[in-house]
Amino acid sequence: MKEITLGDVVASLEKRYPLVTAQSWDSVGLVAGDPADPVSKVLFAMDPVSTVVDEALEWGADLIVTHHPLFLKGVNSVAANTAKGSVIHRLIKGGCALYTAHTNADAARRGVNDALADLVGLENRQPLVPRSAFAIDKHVVFVPTQPAGLITEIVDAMAAAGAGEIGDYSHCHWSVTGMGSFFPTEGANPTIGDVGAQETVSEYRLEMVAPSHRRQAVISAMQSAHPYEEPAFDIYPLASLPGPEGLGRVGTLKEPISLEALANRIADVLPATAQGVRVSGDRDEMVQRVAVCSGSGDSLFDQVRRADVDVYLTSDLRHHPASEARETALMGANRPFLIDVAHFASEWPWLVYGAEDLATDFENTEQEFQVRISSHRTDPWDFRVASHE
Repeated sequence: MKEITLGDVVASLEKRYPLVTAQSWDSVGLVAGDPADPVSKVLFAMDPVSTVVDEALEWGADLIVTHHPLFLKGVNSVAANTAKGSVIHRLIKGGCALYTAHTNADAARRGVNDALADLVGLENRQPLVPRSAFAIDKHVVFVPTQPAGLITEIVDAMAAAGAGEIGDYSHCHWSVTGMGSFFPTEGANPTIGDVGAQETVSEYRLEMVAPSHRRQAVISAMQSAHPYEEPAFDIYPLASLPGPEGLGRVGTLKEPISLEALANRIADVLPATAQGVRVSGDRDEMVQRVAVCSGSGDSLFDQVRRADVDVYLTSDLRHHPASEARETALMGANRPFLIDVAHFASEWPWLVYGAEDLATDFENTEQEFQVRISSHRTDPWDFRVASHE
C-alpha cells in the first residue's frame, strides 16, 4: 500500500491554492517538514500558536495547515526561547510539519472569501479585486490510436499534473485522428517500426489546456505515460481570460433585508469573539448588494465604492479610513454602510472548506487519512467591557 506523503498533501494544497496567487509581500507554503514523510492526520487552524501545537501533538497530527503565517517577516533566530522558535522546535521534535495557505487561500475559489460570502448568503458573486488570470498553455500531443485506451491513460496523467481544468470541469480534452510518419535512425529504440525504415502510424492529435506555471509538470506526466521514446508535442501560449480568483467578493442577498438584520445574521454564523459585530449606518435601512473581504480590508475602499454596494463587510477597520468612508458616503447616497467583525472570525469559515476539500482529495486511498479543524479559538482578545453610560 502506497503511503500518503507530505509531498502528496502539499501538491493537493497547492493545486487548490497556487503559490503564484499569493500577494508579493506574503509568506506561504511549506514551513517545516520533510516531503518524503508519511502523513495520516492533518489539523487545520487559523494561527500557528502554542495551543494549536499542543492540540496537534496530543492528537498525533503529522501536519498543521494554518491560514496565518508563522514567519510573515524575516527573523534572525528560531531559538527555542522565542515564541516562534518554540513552535518550530516543538513541531520538529514531535514529527509534525507546518504549512501555510494565506493570501493564496484568500483568492481561491472555495477559499477564505468564498467561505465568508457563502455564510452571509451572497449570490451571483465575483471578486472585488479580480486577479489577473493564469497564463494558459495549450498542449498538443500526438498519441498512437493503438492500443485502445492509451489516449485515456495519457489524458489522466496530464490531468493529474494540472491540465484539462476549465471552470468546474476536469479532464477536458479534444482529439482528432490523422496519420503520423517518422524514420527511426541509428541509435533509436522505436516502440513502433524498425530502425532504418519509414513508418506511418494512425495517431490522435490530443489537445489540453493547462496553467503555464504547470508546464513542466504536465510535460513530464505526458512523457511518463506516453509509449514513444520521443513523443511529438507542441505547446502554444494562449491569451488569458479573467478568472474567478481575487481578493474579496461582491454579490447580492436573495432579497433585501435591513442593515440590522444583516448584522444579526453575520453575528449568528461567525464564531463568537470579544469584539462582536460593529456597524456604521442606519439600522433600519434596507440593503442587498454586499462586498466582503476577509481579514484586514480598509485598503480596498476605492474598489468597494466602484462596486456600488450597500454594505462592506470586513475586519480591522481603522478609525481614519472608516471615518473618511463614512463622511464620503454621507456626501452621496449614504452608502456603503460598514460592518466590521474580528479578523479571526472573518477568516475562520475557510477552515471548514479547506478541511473538507483536502479530505475529499484523499478519500479513495487505502491508507487511513484523517482531517480535522482545531477546536481552539485563536482570536487574541479575551473579553470586552462595554462603555459606561
